Parts: sequence; structure tokens; C-alpha cells
Amino acid sequence: MRIHRVYTHHALEPGQQLTVDGKAAHYLSRVLRVNVDQSIVLFNGDGHDYVTQVLGAGKSDVSLSVLSRLPAARESGLRITVVQAVSRGERMDYTLQKCTELGATSFQPLFSERVEVRLRGDKLDKRLEHWQGVVNSACEQSGRARVPQVHLPLKITEWLTADDGDLRVVLAPGAPVALARADLRAAVQIVIGPEGGFSEAELALMTSQGVQAVSLGPRVLRTETAAAAAVAVMQTLAGDFA
Repeated sequence: MRIHRVYTHHALEPGQQLTVDGKAAHYLSRVLRVNVDQSIVLFNGDGHDYVTQVLGAGKSDVSLSVLSRLPAARESGLRITVVQAVSRGERMDYTLQKCTELGATSFQPLFSERVEVRLRGDKLDKRLEHWQGVVNSACEQSGRARVPQVHLPLKITEWLTADDGDLRVVLAPGAPVALARADLRAAVQIVIGPEGGFSEAELALMTSQGVQAVSLGPRVLRTETAAAAAVAVMQTLAGDFA
């Protein structure tokens, strides 16, 4: 019998009893239809999985007992932040989902000239919650016990001023250096343009601030394809797929 794996925001410790509600409870009780004494694996992003046993399942909450903590799951030695120009609907979801599955460490949404999505106030809060939910679900599916964070979107100028010493590269079709030949550090921020690409002025601004322009070969990829391909290239170079 398959043991299901579910994300929770609760702190977890062996010997603890807890009650989950909201989306997690709905998924457990209405979708999985868990039964008393059934085993469920919970994780909260601390790097471990926790084996739990269902004590009771109601319409709006599920009670569980934490039985044991499993060894930490291996993460890539390369810390990858995907700096993604905000794309529309399912395209952004695809980027978050696939890059999480491939091992990205965090996501920095970016507003640029050709981004068509406008997010403010409550709409931004709801979209951020949705994006983080996509990442959480991708961790459930892929077995990751470290949950990447989706940060508050920034303008390009704001992102450039927040330099923390990571290697910064931007995908630019026709760039003379291929990403596969880049000299990677332990932490990399990979910048992916919007559906219409970055403007020449934006690329010039980034490269003038030390961001290295790199390519993914002779073909021009869609924004959601480019992000996943770039993460896969870097993880291959880092030995994560070995």
C-alpha cells in the first residue's frame, strides 16, 4: 500500500500529536480518504520526513501522532535561485513545479518591461500563496524535504541592488558563453526573461552590474522551458544527477 506524503506548516517531533486543518486536512480526508491507524508521511521543510499515524479524521481536521523522524533527504550541493520574470498562469506554475522537482533552492519572481502580469495588494498576496502552494505540492511529489521559498516579486533594479555575492547569470539567446561552460560557484542565481524576452536596455543594465550573459545553445526556448532546462544543466554540472 502506498504511503502518502503531505506538507504541513506545523513543527514536527516524534511523540507529538497534532491536528491539521485547511488544505492539508481536506486533502487527507476528502481526497485520500484516510482511515484511523493509516500511516502518512508529513514534512514541513526542515529537511526530514516524519512517519505519522492517523488518530481521527473529520470533515475539517485530521488528528495524527508523529511516530518517527526519517533521515534527512539529500539535497544538491549547488544552491540555485531561479530569478524568473513573471509569466502568465500555467506557465509560471510550470516553472515553479519543474524547477522544484529538479532541485532549485528558491525563486525570485521579477517584474520587467515586457511582463504583462500586473499584481498588487490582495491579488499579489493570493498569487504568492498560490505559487508557494505549487512549490509545496512539487515537493510532495518529488520527495524533497527542503521546501524552496517563493520571494516577493522585485523590479530588476531592486534585484540588482540586493547583491549577496552569488554568481549571477542571465539567459540571453546568442550570448557567446554557454551555460554548460560557465564557472559555477556554490550559489547561483539564474535569470530567465519573460515571454517577450528582456529588452536590450535591461540586458545592458544587468551585464553592466556584473551579471554574466549565457546561452542554452542555438534554439530560443519558451520562458517556462528555459528555466527547467537551465536548472537541469546546472544540476548535471554539479553532479546532482549522478
